[in-house]
Amino acid sequence: MPNFELNEEYQDLSDMVRDFADNVVAPVSAKHDEEHSFPYEVVAQMGELGLFGLPFPEEHGGMGGDYFALSLALEQLGRVDQSVAITLEAGVSLGAMPIYRFGTEAQKQEWLPSLAAGTSLAGFGLTEPDAGSDAGGTATKARLDGGEWIIDGNKQFITNSGTSITKFVTMTAVTGTSVRADGSIKKEISTILVPNGTPGFTVEKAYNKVGWNASDTHPLTLVDVHVPEENLIGVRGRGYANFLSILDEGRIAIAALATGTAQGCVDEAVRYAKERSAFGHNIGHYQGVSFKIARMQTRAHTARLAYYDAAARMLAGKPFKTEAAIAKMVASEAAMDNARDATQVFGGYGFINEFPVARHYRDSKILEIGEGTTEVQLMLIARDLGL
Repeated sequence: MPNFELNEEYQDLSDMVRDFADNVVAPVSAKHDEEHSFPYEVVAQMGELGLFGLPFPEEHGGMGGDYFALSLALEQLGRVDQSVAITLEAGVSLGAMPIYRFGTEAQKQEWLPSLAAGTSLAGFGLTEPDAGSDAGGTATKARLDGGEWIIDGNKQFITNSGTSITKFVTMTAVTGTSVRADGSIKKEISTILVPNGTPGFTVEKAYNKVGWNASDTHPLTLVDVHVPEENLIGVRGRGYANFLSILDEGRIAIAALATGTAQGCVDEAVRYAKERSAFGHNIGHYQGVSFKIARMQTRAHTARLAYYDAAARMLAGKPFKTEAAIAKMVASEAAMDNARDATQVFGGYGFINEFPVARHYRDSKILEIGEGTTEVQLMLIARDLGL
């Protein structure tokens, strides 16, 4: 029979990150959220704990763990602060993972150690003003001239792209075209590493977001940007396919983060329901509240099983695309539903930003959008069913 109990190593990691989240992250979450400030001091401590290096081998400065270990860390951080959790998720699965999966040995030696240590961050430049779910609509162009790539284009919603420790953003760009048999144009999309500070590469003003206020997110502009030919990541023309595989893995990570959020909402609602009194009883005495929280716990439990299953399939080398889509959809919806219900349990206090459930209510919506919308997950699941 399947065993969903964590082994001692995984459990110790989960407990360690939970303690860090409760005692280091949570006390400063409201401050960074209100100030829209990046939590550099928290990120530095996460780096010291080795969280950015969890899925990477020791030879590249990592901890020698795996993707499930990263997911467990994200779940615990997501309980208390989604901005911090997404900084780790994007830093590892979107920033460093393309280098680890598809980079040359020289690229790994140059970039991975500092990324795995958390002393530097990297971004994942896929989304554009007219290319979101349809990433094949990429309009950014790169041409090879005299041993250099010359890049022009725009990217948007790029996480970790503008911090003081951001070293580069890996960009998708059209590097050529061909004509299909039916006469339509096929784009050759490649991925190219662009260091921050390269002339012509501008990190624009940060977005004023609804949530994830302590996460760094910017639009990017590239005008006549020159980088060496060897900054190509992976095989020319395989950039789109490579990034799709990165997104499949990333959906497990986002599902773990969302599961943590769903569980954090349960934990806060249980605590408040035991403390708050009305009509002579604590409010948890009334079925209108207790049943609501019971449904919240059911959603969190289901989301956890879904991402555990997807991660297990991935680590076993089995196909996991559909299971990752299921996990991402189930967990993101659980986070959004639980944030709404927890806010209702808190009543007026749930509408005050200093309370975690209020931040979760604002933060959780993006979980149903980023790294593949709910509609994209449904499309992938339906396609797997032959529809």
